[in-house]
Amino acid sequence: MKASETRKLPRRDLSLSVIGLGCAQMGNLYRVTPYDEARGAFSAAWDAGIRYFDTAPFYGYTRSERRLGTMLTDLDRQDYVVSTKVGRVMHPDVSVGAEEDSYAAPLPFRPVYDYTYDGVMRSFEDSRQRLGIYAPDILFIHDIGAVTHGEKNGHYWSQLTGGGFRALGELRDQGLVKAVGLGVNEFEVIRDAMQVFDIDVAMLAGRYTLLEQESLSFMDECAAAGVGIVAAGVFNSGLLAGNRKFNYQDAPQDVLAHLGRLDAVCREMNVSLQAAAMQFPMAHKAVVSVVSGARNASQISSNVSSFEEAIPAAFWAELRTRGLVGEGVPLPHGA
Repeated sequence: MKASETRKLPRRDLSLSVIGLGCAQMGNLYRVTPYDEARGAFSAAWDAGIRYFDTAPFYGYTRSERRLGTMLTDLDRQDYVVSTKVGRVMHPDVSVGAEEDSYAAPLPFRPVYDYTYDGVMRSFEDSRQRLGIYAPDILFIHDIGAVTHGEKNGHYWSQLTGGGFRALGELRDQGLVKAVGLGVNEFEVIRDAMQVFDIDVAMLAGRYTLLEQESLSFMDECAAAGVGIVAAGVFNSGLLAGNRKFNYQDAPQDVLAHLGRLDAVCREMNVSLQAAAMQFPMAHKAVVSVVSGARNASQISSNVSSFEEAIPAAFWAELRTRGLVGEGVPLPHGA
């Protein structure tokens, strides 16, 4: 599969390139990314045929949206798809420090959770201004769920069901966005949302990967309901790309042991682990795109090469034989 190929959302007139560029690094995630590097990553993605770009107000405390907007608005609007997110309103705040929420040199805007009708509408309007785009294609509710909010989740869920979802529906009905959904790390909250609101698409980070498929039954539900899935975090915080982090923390021993078994098969069959990680989610019929971040042009080139690497069907079959993926998990080539 080529990076420039597209898949259509089942119930909306919108197609995404099968690789998307996640733009958290444009917001200086973990360390400063000079503008020229960020621009190089964007240009390399464009040259590779990538036409889907995902950002959020939270990334760099508005820096990512500002940078991406500068790059996108040089291009014809019909030639790309952009998604952004709501759920945090960014308030001017001079006390923002040199590093906040893992972002280096964040801009002086403090995120405040707000999933109310007015909060969603304000966040959306602010994003339009920063992006310089009248109608972003996809709008995600960002980071809601028990893992994110703990004991406060009920409060924020009430905000969303009491007004936030209504705001999403109105924006979609007015044609100001083409598709709406959630961008989260927990599949359970997407399942809950599907019971109370008509979502089109969800960005699920880290929960359907070569390393972790506990969400399989949920993914099957999405396919049946016509809800597209954008698979993010396919390296599980980088563990499948060569570091020892899992869910943004040091990986536990059982996860490292599973990784070792996956890596052994890759080495035996001369397959890149990164390539297997990027290609794996695309075998599920709910998945429309794999979104991966990149800090510079060389990382884009590496991601595209991994995505397009030829992997023999025997490799996927061997993973099944060794019990490294479940019997019901769809694999490339139908292995």
